[in-house]
Amino acid sequence: MPHQMIMQSYSDGPTKTANAIATVLPSYCAVTLPAGYWQIGRMWRMVATGRISCVISTPGTCRLSLLLGAVVAFDTLAIPLNIIAKTDEAWYLEVLLTCRAVGSGTSANLIGQGKFLSEACIATVVAATGPGPGGVLVPFDTAPVVGTGFDSTAALTVGFQHTQTASTGSFTVHQFLIEQLNP
Repeated sequence: MPHQMIMQSYSDGPTKTANAIATVLPSYCAVTLPAGYWQIGRMWRMVATGRISCVISTPGTCRLSLLLGAVVAFDTLAIPLNIIAKTDEAWYLEVLLTCRAVGSGTSANLIGQGKFLSEACIATVVAATGPGPGGVLVPFDTAPVVGTGFDSTAALTVGFQHTQTASTGSFTVHQFLIEQLNP
C-alpha cells in the first residue's frame, strides 16, 4: 500500500500546564496542504505519543483536536482522567481519518476513530498490577460521526491542539506523525 509522510516531529512540543486550548506541536511542524488536496476516500493515520500528569483532587479531562485551518476536523472529545494522581505517565494516540466529502464553505468533512491509551485515563489500574495500559476509544463515549465541515478548495494549515479542564496537570507531545495511506 503506498503511503506518504504528511508531517512529523522530531522533538518535544511545548509542555502545557494551563487549561486553555493551545497547540502542542513544535513550531517547525506546521504543514499547509494545497487547495484541492482532499479527495473522497483519502485516508490518514495520525499517531502521537507523550507524557501526561494529573492530580487526585482535580484530575479533569484531556481533549485532543486535529485542525484544518481554524476548523476542528477531528476531536477526541473530553477524556476523563484518573482520580488517582499520575505523574509523567506515557500516552499513545492513534486515529484513522477518512475524507467523506469535499467542497467549498463547510462541505468537506472527515470521519475519524481511534484509541487513546494511558494509565492516566480514568478507571485504569496501576501497570504493575495489570492488565494495563488502559485507555479509551475516541471520540470518547459517543458514536463516531463526521467532524466539523471545512473548505477543501482552500489551502489549509494542519494543526494539533490539547485542552484540559484543570490546570493542575501537564501534557507534552514527544512524537507526532501523520501519514497519507492511499494516493
